[in-house]
Amino acid sequence: MANAKVAIIYYSMGGTNYELAKWAKEAVESAGSEARILKVQELAPKEAIEGNPVWKAHVDATQDIPVATSEDLEWADAVIFSTPTRFGNVPSQIKQFLDTQGGLWAQGKLVNKVVSAMSSAQNPHGGQEATILSLYTSMLHWGAVIAAPGYSDQSVFAAGGNPYGTSVTVGQDGKMVEDVEASVKHQAKRTVDIANKIIN
Repeated sequence: MANAKVAIIYYSMGGTNYELAKWAKEAVESAGSEARILKVQELAPKEAIEGNPVWKAHVDATQDIPVATSEDLEWADAVIFSTPTRFGNVPSQIKQFLDTQGGLWAQGKLVNKVVSAMSSAQNPHGGQEATILSLYTSMLHWGAVIAAPGYSDQSVFAAGGNPYGTSVTVGQDGKMVEDVEASVKHQAKRTVDIANKIIN
């Protein structure tokens, strides 16, 4: 019985989606699988980052996190995305990462990857569900298997009840409003469980 290898790919300005990614990694590893936390390439100009103390502090704190590549996707049996919302869609940094996977896609190397997604926004209805669903649309083009949490565990309800993937509201203080750690860990374990069934 092989254990699924999991790439946890995120984009974060203030650290929320990095925190979600770290919880996912804990759950993946506790399920006996190997996990890589990877950030997507930053596209924002250096001046924009330098002009925002919270953003700059997060960039500095995560400078050792590797940037996700096509090789990471090829290595992984499952991929968990953690992304903020931009007008109900993924930020351009995540979109560019997806858009540069045409080579793998053309070779059929993304087929049957198990994928799941999480999101954040500053308002409870700020586009988190739409962001996850728009990302899943790209995954359908990959031929990936979507491992949404659905209502498969009580932690989903406790986190706000998003069946598409864990989502969280970030308050004006930069802290998460809902308690979503258990939901993230359940979603990550479910993703591993489904990936293990597929690869075995």
